[in-house]
Amino acid sequence: MIKIGEYNTLEILRETDPGLYLGDEEENVVLLPHRYKPEHFEIGDMLKVFVYLDYEERPVATTLTPYVHLNDFGYLHCSDVNEFGAYMDWGLQKQLFVPFSEQARPMKVGNWYIVHLSMDEKTNRLVGSSKTNKFLNNDNVTLEKFDEVNVLVTHLTDLGANVIINGVHRGLIFVDDIFEDIRTGDRVKAYIKQVREDNKIDVVLQAPGYKSIEPNANFILEELKAAGGFLPLHDKSDPDSIKNELGMSKKSFKKAIGTLYKDKQIVLKSDGIELVADQ
Repeated sequence: MIKIGEYNTLEILRETDPGLYLGDEEENVVLLPHRYKPEHFEIGDMLKVFVYLDYEERPVATTLTPYVHLNDFGYLHCSDVNEFGAYMDWGLQKQLFVPFSEQARPMKVGNWYIVHLSMDEKTNRLVGSSKTNKFLNNDNVTLEKFDEVNVLVTHLTDLGANVIINGVHRGLIFVDDIFEDIRTGDRVKAYIKQVREDNKIDVVLQAPGYKSIEPNANFILEELKAAGGFLPLHDKSDPDSIKNELGMSKKSFKKAIGTLYKDKQIVLKSDGIELVADQ
């Protein structure tokens, strides 16, 4: 079966004026237009292609890489809006349609949105939706502390970064656990910090617990090395200075330098902290 909205590995059956016809083991066939055919090929070769629907809603193959695939989320640019809905650039010739009924808020040309791609059961057409919450579920969370996951950053708030975990769950990276520049649309590797009793999931970008030193401490170590071994910050420093310099709260900073001092990785001075010479 050739899967729409997904990658398929198909056999090159024949070459015609429109392009290459590709097929699967069940004798299903799809066209790969000439503009996408490989420079060198032979009949019988296997080719990995993405299959979607053309302007006449017929399956068509491409070697282009889409920004999102079926039942997943992507960060897409709105290129057009008309009386029917919005059209998103998803890396393919035909744009992805997002009807007004599937827009969390009215889309505007030029803006970027987190969009889910699904197959409309009524029309058998690929359709986008920015109402992402209806495709996420935290009722049955099987993730555990320290598990490595893939996350998509959906939006930033005063609390931190809201993320989609493994394309399935909602999660949050608290602001005190963010030590690098992340933005909406970023896809990053992360780790489960904890799954709460209400199934809310806390995520961090550094391996927590026994799999690394305390994440804030690790970050401060890297900052010390980058600064030549000294930072003019200490436990009496103004909280805003710590926040501006390191992006963390004073409480987190004091806990981190306490860990580093206990491990004999830094020296505490009256005007700052200094990396131990052999670090």
